[in-house]
Amino acid sequence: MHVTMVKKRLASGEPCRKCAQAEELLKARGLWSRVDEVLWADENDAASPGMQLGARLGIGLAPFFVVRQEGGAETVFESVLQFAQFVQGAKETATVEGNASPAASAGDSVLAITPAELEAAARDLASRPPAEILRWGLERWGASLGIAFSGAEDVVLVHMASESDLPFSVFCLDTGRLHPETYRFIDTVRKRYKIDITLMAPEAAPLQAFVKQKGLFSFYDEGHEECCGIRKVEPLRRSLGGLRAWATGQRRDQSPATRSAIAVVETDRTFAGRGGPGTLIKLNPLAAWSSADTWQYIRGSGIPYNALHERGFISIGCEPCTRAVLPGEHERAGRWWWEENTKRECGLHIGNVAPPKR
Repeated sequence: MHVTMVKKRLASGEPCRKCAQAEELLKARGLWSRVDEVLWADENDAASPGMQLGARLGIGLAPFFVVRQEGGAETVFESVLQFAQFVQGAKETATVEGNASPAASAGDSVLAITPAELEAAARDLASRPPAEILRWGLERWGASLGIAFSGAEDVVLVHMASESDLPFSVFCLDTGRLHPETYRFIDTVRKRYKIDITLMAPEAAPLQAFVKQKGLFSFYDEGHEECCGIRKVEPLRRSLGGLRAWATGQRRDQSPATRSAIAVVETDRTFAGRGGPGTLIKLNPLAAWSSADTWQYIRGSGIPYNALHERGFISIGCEPCTRAVLPGEHERAGRWWWEENTKRECGLHIGNVAPPKR
């Protein structure tokens, strides 16, 4: 058995923090000697060995581990904890004995969760603190769990993940129409937690065609769904396609019409992950929190936040579609205020209110 670990070297030349954490974890468990070689995925060099291996396996996140058996079969682990369990023989005895699946599906078999396991997890975690819910996901999927980052709730999750000392990944949907304050906030969080934040932009051709045909403000007359579909939903679909799970900052009290029944752990009914349709797991660790809970945690932990919050903005999206709320108004009143309350979702969480299209 030959084990290869792929670590990322950032554009700055420094190793990524999650890779260093993974190495420290293996050393703490006495498992570092089981790694036969380390390949670097250099952000500045697509031809670096780690980048090439990741491209061959369809993996864009580091660290990851490739276990090659004598017969040539490869098993891929995108979670350091799953890899640790494997080498300790806790869960993957069948794989050690030579029954490994090809690399394309080996990760699915290791990281997949059965409906019964998911139901049990949702039940057991329903009343647990958000940090424990998030930790459950990170222990299982590591950097294959992406935190969708944009606002106050999301940076709470980033903070909790950072404190867990477990690998994780963060992505942000850059619609091209965010407030300048939001872009500065993204950079502040990146520097504060020393993390990569993957910015996902819309596909150029559909966006250009849409703007050419309908202009920049058609959503005021025709509704926001088409614009959000191009600027947010499609980039999210691409982001989630490489993940096993994702974590959101949704709270039940944010929108009684669309979010009142969200579970802390569920199968994503709208989007597909790396394992295919029906396998992507969605975590909503803050589901039971209120806005007051969120801000008490932010202030108590010294967490950075968007400067727009100091000017009456509560729920913050794209600049043309977000306004400050008036005293007594619900926090979502500042989003797409010209539309009915029941339509105030951009499509990222459409599974809350409707079954996926077939």
